[in-house]
Amino acid sequence: MVDIPAGQVTLSDRRTQRSWQVDLAPFRLATVPVTRAQYLEISGQRSGEPRDDRLPADSVSWNDAIRFCNAWSEQAGSAPAYRIGPGDTVEQIASSDGFRLPTEAEWEYACRAGTTGPRYGRLDDIAWYRGNSGDRLPEVGTKQPNAWGLHDMLGTVWEWCWDRYDPDVYGNYRVLRGGGWFDEHWSCRASVRRRSHPTVDLDDIGFRIARSIPR
Repeated sequence: MVDIPAGQVTLSDRRTQRSWQVDLAPFRLATVPVTRAQYLEISGQRSGEPRDDRLPADSVSWNDAIRFCNAWSEQAGSAPAYRIGPGDTVEQIASSDGFRLPTEAEWEYACRAGTTGPRYGRLDDIAWYRGNSGDRLPEVGTKQPNAWGLHDMLGTVWEWCWDRYDPDVYGNYRVLRGGGWFDEHWSCRASVRRRSHPTVDLDDIGFRIARSIPR
């Protein structure tokens, strides 16, 4: 994981034409999405086929990702970041320094790494997407990172974030960011938002781990 400095990011939604600004405390973020090897080690379950350890853990639902975060925290001797209740209701424990999903604002801020354009580099240099993936899931960490050392922030797999997409319209649907290996170039931009139900697991969806820095 790398330390991400405190800062500010402006998020926007093309559907509603709304923009909002978020102030961020420093946090830590994994340099690559969770791999299949990591997922198997922590959860005891395999994610997707074939069994290539350096492929990202895909076909993982938001609920699965939450459970993975808690399991990793417990194995590391940290307090879990989430309290899971009946019916898979989830409450984030603000005081915990355990492993968790990044917020949507943390994700975009980290993706941009100080840049202001749609991407942090030339697309073919930094991302696997439909134009160069050969229609198959790529290994993590094989494209150039951004200025903060983060690989695959665009392309490879869509990444779950903690946030609800728009509770008033879509209920418990959660935010996905980054674009994936089967997406066209226009989906692989720092500001693009996607939504899905927390029980959905698809072969272009994975996740990345964050951690709060104790104050």
